[in-house]
Amino acid sequence: MKILIAEDDPTSRMILTAVASEWGYETLAVEDGAEALEVLQAEEPPRLLLIDWEMPKLNGLALCKHIRETGTSNPPYIILLTARTGTDDIVEGLKSGANDYISKPFENAELQARLQVGRRMLDLQDELNHAKEAMAFLANYDELTGLMNRRAIMKTLAQEIERSKRNLQPVYICMCDIDHFKNINDTHGHVAGDAVLKEIAQRFNTSLRPYDQCGRYGGEEFLIIINSEEDHVQKLFERLRQAIADTPFMHEQTAINVTISCGVALYSPPTDERNSTQLLTHADTALYEAKNTGRNRTVFNSVHSES
Repeated sequence: MKILIAEDDPTSRMILTAVASEWGYETLAVEDGAEALEVLQAEEPPRLLLIDWEMPKLNGLALCKHIRETGTSNPPYIILLTARTGTDDIVEGLKSGANDYISKPFENAELQARLQVGRRMLDLQDELNHAKEAMAFLANYDELTGLMNRRAIMKTLAQEIERSKRNLQPVYICMCDIDHFKNINDTHGHVAGDAVLKEIAQRFNTSLRPYDQCGRYGGEEFLIIINSEEDHVQKLFERLRQAIADTPFMHEQTAINVTISCGVALYSPPTDERNSTQLLTHADTALYEAKNTGRNRTVFNSVHSES
């Protein structure tokens, strides 16, 4: 772990650097608070800080306050080092933003123990941040496929409709369904079914453009939102269908043939007054038609607007 040592006395700085290196820390030593601040503003700065109170240009208290005023979800752990031992001084140091306080002269064993506490606290902070990131991901993305989940793709649909209204650009809403997905589960098992879902998501991501939107609507259904002209949309959905149908899915050395059926509804402002629910209903109608007329195809709903 990196540690920043800010100490203006050369002898103390050398001793601190030597013992911290001996304990396995990657040390970076500076002689004043201003230099320490520059280090902390660089990329991937140290997060364990050992800061002397009395330093030129910017003292330890001012440095602590500046660090804490900079909002971050990954703040450093600060140990303030000083010859001041009065209760008022300790309180002032902690109020300034220090996490811990060690008095000079110090015993190496005490310093090592306090650095270990700081390291444990930073590790716990990392674990908490990772847990928060995981929760944020699961709130918006489907864990199996990595695509947006139903709530997120529906929110995106509402946003795209509003943007379409402002820009007077058409939006295509497509419901895609895996043909005979139950047969895949029944024949090859649910693990194979999950593998097919993940692979379909990957092929969707490969075939769609970066600014197209795709989410898992539920089960084996996917919702795709596209802003484009009609000619390009037809070619895109044909490419999407071929990406699934033309290459068998491999699971445990078994080839599984998979196809999809798609139903597309067009939202066309400014005369189109349909909401998200109505558009999905029309996309569903087109999907059922695709299913009933042979599957492995894309059907465009003929309804363009509704008062």
